[in-house]
Amino acid sequence: LTDELRSKIENCVESRELEDLYLPYKPKRRTRATAAKELGLEPLADKMYSVSVNDPFKEARAFVGDKVKTVEDALAGARDIIAERLSETASVRETLRQIFKTRRIVTKATKKATGPEAQKYKIYFDYSESVERIAPHRLLAIFRAEEEGYISIKIDADPEKCGKKLYYDFCQERRYPAAALAEQIHMAIDDSFKRLLEPSISNEIYKEAKEKADLESIRIFGENLRQLLLAAPIGQKRTLAIDPGFRTGCKVVCLDEQGNLLHNEAIFPHPPANEKVKAIQAVSAMVQKYGIEVIAIGNGTASRETEEFIKRVPLPQGVRVFTVSEDGASIYSASEVARAEFPDYDVTVRGAVSIGRRLMDPLAELVKIDPKSLGVGQYQHDVDQGLLKEKLDNTVESCVNSVGVNLNTASSYLLSYVSGIGPALAENIVEYRSEHGAYKSRKELLKVKRLGDKAFEQCAGFLRVHGGRNFLDNTAVHPESYAAAKELLEKLGYTSEDVKKNRISADINEKIASLGKEKLAEELGIGIPTLDDIVAELCRPGRDPRDELP
Repeated sequence: LTDELRSKIENCVESRELEDLYLPYKPKRRTRATAAKELGLEPLADKMYSVSVNDPFKEARAFVGDKVKTVEDALAGARDIIAERLSETASVRETLRQIFKTRRIVTKATKKATGPEAQKYKIYFDYSESVERIAPHRLLAIFRAEEEGYISIKIDADPEKCGKKLYYDFCQERRYPAAALAEQIHMAIDDSFKRLLEPSISNEIYKEAKEKADLESIRIFGENLRQLLLAAPIGQKRTLAIDPGFRTGCKVVCLDEQGNLLHNEAIFPHPPANEKVKAIQAVSAMVQKYGIEVIAIGNGTASRETEEFIKRVPLPQGVRVFTVSEDGASIYSASEVARAEFPDYDVTVRGAVSIGRRLMDPLAELVKIDPKSLGVGQYQHDVDQGLLKEKLDNTVESCVNSVGVNLNTASSYLLSYVSGIGPALAENIVEYRSEHGAYKSRKELLKVKRLGDKAFEQCAGFLRVHGGRNFLDNTAVHPESYAAAKELLEKLGYTSEDVKKNRISADINEKIASLGKEKLAEELGIGIPTLDDIVAELCRPGRDPRDELP
């Protein structure tokens, strides 16, 4: 550990720099340079590398003997040592990195690319694009095609230009060698580039580009998932849900306002059965009997035909029809969650129930399904699976917490995504609700088995109690701030009834401004951000933030 090396290590700011410095000391498998060192050729390589000889052939004769047969063998071994030394030099690697980053990724079709299964990658059979500008989805497609053996890829860095640059830098650090030595150095540099540096630096560039593509793809996946989860709900309405199909018919279920299954049957309005009249009569009867307010049709096979069929059914005025995404419904219907909810029904009925519930409350239903099964991301199997899972779990948790959860209707699965509550505590909360009836207040959570003060502190603000003892239990105001919220109402001349009946208008901000916002926050013992949050909740108590979305 020289002073120079210590200084370089201490001044590293990227892990890549540190890896470059460590490379010469890194344990490695047996290489051509290792074999040359075993033959005692390192002193010759040192003299050539430091440009302290003019005639390498004359110097090499001293190393010819039992182990090294000829002068050319000695020089070849010395070149192998120099080539490896160059490939492990941090400055050399960084120079090539900067060159490779400005080049293009070039693809060529392989012999395997003649089959029909390779045609989906046809546009990449002869393709090139800048490493810096290539779109994440194209890069991931190229890597997948290469992994499946349909294309080969390389970075189009010119070996001759790279060799000249490395030779120039080599001479600048030392001095220009004599012609005979210059030839040997050129050969060592060319060998180092083609055999060691190009594959190594290319792999680094691919890895770095892949990491960027992964992050961008995962970010888009997260955004798409957020939009899906935060879609505006239709609300608690009696729903008739249809999982459409041709040969097997359409599975129809009727759900009450809470999403409980009231009735299910199959109808066959499409070919080959074509029982249109019978199906119209069946749907009309269900709509009348169960007081249906909305109809949800899955967007899978026969969706359009089913929508056309429903238009022919004489529906009562006000009944609205929606098309709902079926992505992941089959995954849910065969899952443990679905089996626990509907042990006596087959997968087709469970799938139809899921379609209906998605319309009523997308968030509550979609959290039961693995986000990867919702069809909102590209190349999800090619990106870093650990990062993807972390991003999707965080997105689901963020969405659940931003909307809030009804403590008296939420499933244990939905509750498990609330901050501070895991699967075990969620089960305990539901179990307590089953034994003691609906929760009357948030404070009652402290009676739940294994739910302590810390867990309560984390979860309370995200749980809602509709029609509870305390009007603030139906808002996002945390119990710690109840006293401040009530004092604020008193100072502004409002009552709890004004909050319950939504009588607090936007002029509350004018009243606060007249009293002095900072002074008011200080008197209440809270910060200004907390004051703003409390005011926002008092103006729209218990309102679902998704209602304001398009």
